[in-house]
Amino acid sequence: MFPSVFFSFGLFGLIALLALLILGIIIIIAVVKILHFVLPAGIIALVVWLLTQNEVYAGLAFIAVAALSILKR
Repeated sequence: MFPSVFFSFGLFGLIALLALLILGIIIIIAVVKILHFVLPAGIIALVVWLLTQNEVYAGLAFIAVAALSILKR
């Protein structure tokens, strides 16, 4: 009834499929964690830059918020 796509690759193909699926899930989790770390600092830096139009202050605000989030852990 259905084509046997999973069986046409054999055991090696199935193991490779599972390994790539696990690798993809790990990469997605890593990206979400990085965004969770960078997003608040980026928002604060954007607000500081919009208020002051100074890249140095925005960079310092980004570093300060990033350092506080590291120390909070």
